[in-house]
Amino acid sequence: MNPAPALHEKPVHEKPAPAKTSYSRAVLALGSNLGARNETLSEAVADLVDRSEVRLLAVSPIVQTKAVGGPAGQPDFLNMVISVETSLEPLELLRHCQSVENKHHRVREIHWGPRTLDVDVIVYGDIESSDPVLTLPHPLAAARAFVLYPWSQMDPSATLNGQPVGELAAKAADFPDLKPFDGFGDFDGVPDGGAVEQP
Repeated sequence: MNPAPALHEKPVHEKPAPAKTSYSRAVLALGSNLGARNETLSEAVADLVDRSEVRLLAVSPIVQTKAVGGPAGQPDFLNMVISVETSLEPLELLRHCQSVENKHHRVREIHWGPRTLDVDVIVYGDIESSDPVLTLPHPLAAARAFVLYPWSQMDPSATLNGQPVGELAAKAADFPDLKPFDGFGDFDGVPDGGAVEQP
């Protein structure tokens, strides 16, 4: 005869532990030189973090710069960077960035031509990859002040390839053409000034 269970003994029904979601930090660079550039960048940031898998950590100031590469005579770009943490894998994040570009009518007819929106994955955690679809870190970022300078303003301690991004920015060929943006100047969808000369 089995003894009766003690009153304090209750059957244990353990629930499985929820799966842990791993997040990685990434830096994204955004640029626009067509249409209402400032508005486009603001809306693009909201679109990028609209998914639950992407969380906004920090936003840089906006800068205005001459177009680097591509056809001559393009309107000036507005550029900024954001820091996010994401559970998307790198290629998933790239596809998400491209979907946001498409939402803002990005056209890819001319290489490095004028565009309503450009979103690049600059770094994703500590991953280094030579995948031609998504090379990490971004292969041209270390020479682009329009990426490095706003990044350094957002995160002064940031490094790229082991070097401070602020120091890299100062060495970049496009650094002299870079100007802080005052938030004005896009009238009727046409870029029109809006830069503040550096003292």
